[in-house]
Amino acid sequence: MNEDQSHEIRVLPAGRRFHAHSGESVLEAALRHGVALPYACRSGTCGTCKARVLRGEVDHGASPETTLGEAERHQGWALLCQARALSDLEIEVPGAGAALEGFPPRRMPVRVVRKELLAPDVVRLHLKPPQGQRLPFLAGQYVDILLPGGKRRSFSLANPPHADETLELHIRHVPGGRFTHHVLHELQEGAILRIEGPYGAFHLREDSPWPILMLAGGTGFAPLKAMLEHAFHAGIQRPMHLYWGARARRDLYLDGLPRRWAAEHPHFRYTPVLSAPAPEDAWEGRTGWVHEALLEDHPDLSSFEVYAAGPPAMVKAAREAFLAHGLPEERFYSDPFEFAPDSQPREAASGRED
Repeated sequence: MNEDQSHEIRVLPAGRRFHAHSGESVLEAALRHGVALPYACRSGTCGTCKARVLRGEVDHGASPETTLGEAERHQGWALLCQARALSDLEIEVPGAGAALEGFPPRRMPVRVVRKELLAPDVVRLHLKPPQGQRLPFLAGQYVDILLPGGKRRSFSLANPPHADETLELHIRHVPGGRFTHHVLHELQEGAILRIEGPYGAFHLREDSPWPILMLAGGTGFAPLKAMLEHAFHAGIQRPMHLYWGARARRDLYLDGLPRRWAAEHPHFRYTPVLSAPAPEDAWEGRTGWVHEALLEDHPDLSSFEVYAAGPPAMVKAAREAFLAHGLPEERFYSDPFEFAPDSQPREAASGRED
């Protein structure tokens, strides 16, 4: 096969068409052409980009067996962030492009106008776009910070779309992470960064009728904060319950904010959960794994939708447990925060809170 050969990909039922080069994933090709497909982690972990190949052949690449089993591959399923076209393709992606078409990724410089230490290892950055420019996005999406040598690091936007004069990022220092070390110890207010986005299909489904359960681990609070502030601003009155899991009290770095929301909005509840509270925490709240706390309160999830963001191990455990408790797979929306080496896209959050 000619290495420069491209293949046409048709997306059903949306009817969109685009071409993929040899060596690039279907998702990469779609983003390059401005075609909105559901995705989140871009590393094959979350399963958000799973689609059925109706016609043609793909190389599944590095698709993890835990996310896409052998039986599913034989049935025609593929992870679009990992799959590469070996022929022209026809793929079935329900809902492709419905909400994301109006938010194509773009690049821009931003200035660090404020840097706050929220916890010993969590920094909040406020980034200001150039004068007169804005970055349209959906609450829950993320941006890439572009680094020298073609490297990039992904971080969720923590501010809602209506408050976009500056862009808010919550960045946890990852041991061994060069960029997060730079942010914590060296980055100064006034510095210029280059970003690209928005990315991701993790966003609030505003037209859904289902009550909302949210699950945050560590800095997975950031995209859920954006969703909740957007929901309050838009007057969405569906019941919403946020569970935020952390190791110790200090890791609930903006704990007062959801407590204030709960006081101001009768349809919103907040449950923090600590896995290893310190003696000095004098913690009298819930303890253990955060997804298990949610299940203790909601053992039947058949009438809910769930948004989960944070460490991949938490997201994976939650997905398996929630589906076993009646949650329909199509109502589990997630953004697992991968720690990524230089060859991978995401270096965003801490590991599992243990």
